[in-house]
Amino acid sequence: MLFHGSDILIIALLALLIDRLFGEFKRIKHPVIFIGDSIKFFEQHAYQNQIVRGALLTLFTLLLVGSTAYALHVTLFYVSDFFPPPLSQIVLILSTAILASTLIAHRMLHDSVLQLIQTKSPQIALSHLVSRDTQNLSQSDCYKAGIESYAENLSDGVIAPLFYLLLFGLPGIALYKAINTLDSMVGYRTERYEKFGKFSAKLDDFANWIPARITAILLMLLNQQWKFWRFYPQGKQHDSPNAGHPITAMALNINAQLGGDTVYFGQLKRKPYFGDKKATKQLTKQHVQHCLSHRNRVDMLLYCLLTLSLTLQYTL
Repeated sequence: MLFHGSDILIIALLALLIDRLFGEFKRIKHPVIFIGDSIKFFEQHAYQNQIVRGALLTLFTLLLVGSTAYALHVTLFYVSDFFPPPLSQIVLILSTAILASTLIAHRMLHDSVLQLIQTKSPQIALSHLVSRDTQNLSQSDCYKAGIESYAENLSDGVIAPLFYLLLFGLPGIALYKAINTLDSMVGYRTERYEKFGKFSAKLDDFANWIPARITAILLMLLNQQWKFWRFYPQGKQHDSPNAGHPITAMALNINAQLGGDTVYFGQLKRKPYFGDKKATKQLTKQHVQHCLSHRNRVDMLLYCLLTLSLTLQYTL
């Protein structure tokens, strides 16, 4: 039970549009919460700070999420058969797109970062976005962290899910989201997760290797920076093999320096700066607004690329 190439392009396009128009469906329990609950269940009952046990956690989560997503995929095909053609195909594509849209998070990401410049307590708003300690951050540091989060999660929450949706359909985007959630919950270099979360973190690095670089290139080209590879020398200095690339591209676009020393779980972590060395390190509301202005351009570019690919599918 596979989609044709044109069908999956339509599903991806609709999923992006649904996310843009509606964002999170607040009355429905988000799929990521289900994934998180399964990770917590395994951790509560089978935790040991061992690489092997962490690998078993990853296998358990991926099997659970993958089988559930595939079952949904098959069920949608089965249910659509009750409708006469072409209504059956419309029902199948639309229902799949709605499910896929719940695993794309551009609207939520944009609105969450926007809160930083709309609230009197950016430290509290930021705490919902990042894992670093936020209570003692200055306003500038909050803005910087929010911009970094937008750049990194543009890859994790938009480009990567879309990438795996196009390659492997609904099971593909669901498995990617499971990998990403595993990393966000256990992929930390702390005493508790150093070994237990290592397998999940490495798998997330592998899954995001291509999408992170696609994201950085898109960000550079959208700002007409034709030497689009400029992000790479600085981006590879980041501890993560992926996060530094979109962060550097964003820093170059908004003419500011991102990165720098950061406190995680009470411990200072030395980090390099990303961006033009002559650019300011003091981030303002204007920098956040400039960052968020990428939303419309990214969405429009994705709509155009998907529509162009769809047109070529029908004409060739």
